[in-house]
Amino acid sequence: MSTTGTHRPFGRALCAMVTPFTDSGALDLDAAAKLAARLVGDGCDGLVLNGTTGESPTTTDAEKEALVRAVREAVGPAPALVAGVGTADTRHTVELGRRAEAAGADGLLVVTPYYSRPPQDAVAAHFLKVADGTGLPVMVYDIPGRTGTRVEPDTMRRLAGHPRITAVKDCSYDLLTAARLIAETPLAYYSGSEELNLPLYAVGGAGYVSTVANVAPRPLAAVLDAYDSGDTALAARLHARTLPLVERMMAAGLPGTVTAKALLGGPVREPLRPADRETADGLRVLLAELVQAESVV
Repeated sequence: MSTTGTHRPFGRALCAMVTPFTDSGALDLDAAAKLAARLVGDGCDGLVLNGTTGESPTTTDAEKEALVRAVREAVGPAPALVAGVGTADTRHTVELGRRAEAAGADGLLVVTPYYSRPPQDAVAAHFLKVADGTGLPVMVYDIPGRTGTRVEPDTMRRLAGHPRITAVKDCSYDLLTAARLIAETPLAYYSGSEELNLPLYAVGGAGYVSTVANVAPRPLAAVLDAYDSGDTALAARLHARTLPLVERMMAAGLPGTVTAKALLGGPVREPLRPADRETADGLRVLLAELVQAESVV
């Protein structure tokens, strides 16, 4: 049952890291460095910065670049750093990609252009232009629930022909299409929906990019460890243990950024608002239960 032959350009267990801010709302690079080092120490192969969980819509270009530089310095050269550079503007996205490359990123997370709802030929042209703009590998971020536009299967097949478009963060909730594209293309598929981490991995996925990993990196990685060891029954049990926290963090009406920061501490930037005390207390109970169960196989 091992997936050791699977192509994993950015490792296997990636955390979509929150962006810490001070109480006054400024970027907190010291807190970011400490969080990044802790996550890597707790088994994350890589970190995705300036993504959805990183509140990229409300951080400036300079803040994005500074965050990549600070985290690179904190974790050293080994862990993969994937920088979110996606915008609704192709030229801006290319520029952010170049700045991320200069700051020390190992790859780029590029979301489908949003709001303008471009047709598929324009979607493909956007990704190809970004991939041509730097020397870094690109992870296509397919999240139609936020962008309003799907990266259709034929478009994904076309993108797979570019030597630097190597991976997909899949938030499409379409396991059938993902499984087909894993089989038909060299793209490394990373689950962007924690409840599908194990199912996608079982059909050849490369791993995951997880918001929940900000607070529970080891329990999530343990699922894949069990699967790789050949114990699929254990993998299923460990996966099931994560689901109460996953559901409360990711599917209970609040953005994952808000629920992650309710557990980690620190403010969010408007228009997001912090979780109320009852929600935060409920999250803490579920996290404590998951951590306590970690020692029981």
